[in-house]
Parts: sequence; C-alpha cells; structure tokens
Amino acid sequence: MNTENQKDKQTKTKTPSFGVSLIPLIAMGLLLGVGYGVYKIRPQVLLVAAAFITGCMGLILRFKWEDMERGIVDSIHKAMPAILIMLCVGILIGAWIASGTIPMVIYYGLKLISPKFFLVTACFVCSLTSISTGTSWGTIGTLGVAFIGIAIGLGIPLGPAAGAIVSGAYFGDKMSPFSDVTNLAPVAAGSNLFDHIKHMMWSATPAWLIGMLVYFIVGLKYGGGDVESESLILITQTLKENFNFNILLLLPMVVVFYFAATKKPTIPGMLFSSFIAGILAVVFQKASITEIATALNTGYVAHTGVEQVDQLISRGGMMSMMETQLVAFTAFSFGGIMQRTGMLQVILDKLMKFANKVWSIVFTTISASIVMALVTGSSYLSMIIPGELLAPIYKKKGLAAKNLSRIIEESGAIIVPLIPWSMAGVYITGTIGVPTFSYLIWAVMNYTAVVILAIFGLTGFSMTPKIREDETQIGS
Repeated sequence: MNTENQKDKQTKTKTPSFGVSLIPLIAMGLLLGVGYGVYKIRPQVLLVAAAFITGCMGLILRFKWEDMERGIVDSIHKAMPAILIMLCVGILIGAWIASGTIPMVIYYGLKLISPKFFLVTACFVCSLTSISTGTSWGTIGTLGVAFIGIAIGLGIPLGPAAGAIVSGAYFGDKMSPFSDVTNLAPVAAGSNLFDHIKHMMWSATPAWLIGMLVYFIVGLKYGGGDVESESLILITQTLKENFNFNILLLLPMVVVFYFAATKKPTIPGMLFSSFIAGILAVVFQKASITEIATALNTGYVAHTGVEQVDQLISRGGMMSMMETQLVAFTAFSFGGIMQRTGMLQVILDKLMKFANKVWSIVFTTISASIVMALVTGSSYLSMIIPGELLAPIYKKKGLAAKNLSRIIEESGAIIVPLIPWSMAGVYITGTIGVPTFSYLIWAVMNYTAVVILAIFGLTGFSMTPKIREDETQIGS
C-alpha cells in the first residue's frame, strides 16, 4: 500500500524544464540587483522573497509544502556546524578584546610604522589589525583614515596609499578566523573554517607578497618625510592608557592556533580560548564577571573617550553574528527548495556539460562569483549563491569543498571593494575620500589572488581531492 502511495506521489510531481528552473534564479538576480544594488533593501528580505517565488514554482510543479519545508531544513542542517562556529567566533572576539589581547596586537602593530617604507608598512599594519579584529571595514575606517592623513602629509599619492590600505585590510579580513565573510564561505561551500583558511594561504599569500613587492618598489621614491600623525599617536596612547599589556595576553591566540595545528575540534578550542581570555580580563584589565559576560553576548563596548579607538575595538559577541547568520538561513531556504523540487539539479546538469574538467569548474566558479559581486555588490551573496549552486559539482567531481570555499571568497568577497557601486566601494570612498577607480589598480592582492586561482585551475595545482564525506569537521 505504501509503495502504491509513493508511486502516486511521484506521478503527481512534474519534472521542471530548464527554462522553468531558471525562473527562481532570474527572480533572485532581479531582486538582489535592483532591491539591494539600487534601493539598498536588506538582502535577508529579498532572499525570503526569492524563496517565496521558488516555493510558488514548487507548488505549480505539484510539490507539497511539507516536501519543500523538508528541503529547507535539510539545507540548513548541513550548515549548522559552521553556523555554531560563527557563534563561537562572536564569543571569541568579545573575550579577546576584553582581555586586551586584540588591543595589544593593534598597539604594537602601529609601532611598526616606517616613513621610508610607507606603502609596505600601511599594508602590513592594516593586515595585522584586520587579522586581529576580523573586520576590513573597521580597519579602513580607523587606521585607514589615519594612514591617508599621513600620506597627505608626506606627499604620497592617495591612489597607491588607499590601495595598500584596502589590500592589507582585506587580506587580514579573509585570513582571520574572526571575519564574517571568512566564516560564511565554508558555510556556503560545506567545508570548515580552519581548513578553508589554510587552503587560502596557497593563493592569498603569494598575492599579498606580490602586492608588498609592488609597494616596496613604488614606495621607495615616497620615503623622504617624517611620520607625524596625531591620529596614530592618539590611538596608541589611548590603547596604552586603557589596557594593561602583558605577554600572557597572547595565550588565547596560542590556544586557538594549537587546536587548529593539531586538528582538534574547533568549537571546544574557541570556547577554551575564550575562557582563558576571560580570566586574563579579570586579572589584567580588572573587568567584572558581568562586563565579560556582556562582551561575550552583545560585544565589547569601549568607553575610551576617543571615537576612533571606540569604533575599532567595540565589537564581538554572539549577537554580532546574527545578521550574517540570517543571510545564511534565508539563502539556504532558497537553495533548499531549489534542491527538493529538482530545479537545482536541472541547472547543475546543464552546468556539468561545461564544467566537466577541473579548469572549467574553477573558471565557472570564478565567473559566477564575480558576476554575483557585480550584480549585487554584496560580499555575502557573491559567496553564498555560487557556493550553494556549485557545491554538488565539486562533490560529484571528487574535489574538496575547501577548493570551492577558497574560490568564492577570493573571487567574490575580495573583489567587491573594487566595485564602485558596491556597499564596500561606497563605504571606502566615503570613509577615506579616495575614489574606487583611483585605488583599484593599487589593491594588488585583491585581483592578483583571482589570477592565481585561474592558474591553479589550469594546472590543477593545490586543487585538493575530497578525502572524506563530512568536510565540515577538521580532518587530515
């Protein structure tokens, strides 16, 4: 009897055509391109609308809501390990700032400023700060503004100065376990955070070094003045006055790096590091238990009296990850319905006819990420949509998910600040006062990484094969 019912159910649903399957994708592209790109409507709402349209298409194809709901749940279920890590990252950032770990790294990073090698130093310090804080925007909005002031004082062209700042800030952002985009990329691709970061080193590090070489050569002719920046002096003095620095404040970092290097579970390592940071906050910063708990929940809030410093280190907490997670939930809802109704499979079958070699898979992924970045101007969406769409192809071809997560972050999220109409492009121009087209060519790391990925795709170098079924956990 059950077999007959299943047969009846199968005959009721229709197999979608390629044209029908494209309707949800076209609708989503229009919603995001117009709604987000033009009217700046939040992407979560637009993705819910795209999921609704997809659900309506599913009903036309005679799928029951219960079936589509199961598709949503299954899609989100696969992303839950990474989503839990994102919550732990919020906790970790709050704890590390409260303990003084991140402020200490920023303080000593700023002490490395060299007037003779301004461009190299600007890129390096912004990289270090962004790795420590996990925010490119925060780094650009604070240290970036200070470095632009120095560049004006030294007579250094603002295009190269801004390019070095953007390149450093985004390199640190994508290599930081605290970054929202770096956490989101493995969620979209089905890999895990630390495998993803280590795999990016193959492309990100050479791209960064190439940029540093360019800054070194070009910057030699700009090194005649002295660095006298009231902004930088104010930032370092304020950090020193408000935090007690001690070498023991590096212990939380050591714990995280140890867990990552020894391939131990990620979440316990982050929580243990946060616990140690909490103790250090009590011992060295004289913080109360209530203040620490608040930093873990809603983020650390600085009250130094200096706006630049407060803006830089007021962050973290579980709540800071909520918006990113909402984007993930709504995008996976869209993807879950696409999968359950068979529309995604129809599209993948078409893509597979072209993306049947490693090089074509890589070029398809790069193209999809860049197109999504151009259409939406969103770092999140330029990763989530291509990641959700192409993950089955990587799995079918036996390629590790960390290959996909690396490509979508470096071809999507890191390209977004080079797009004038993107949120990042508008923010950077408005913050440091340098037009996108002026710094675009000087943000060497951002576009060089894409070229390196294309070379890897053609040669197969560092395109790691899949060696285990569940790639959301750290493995060998």
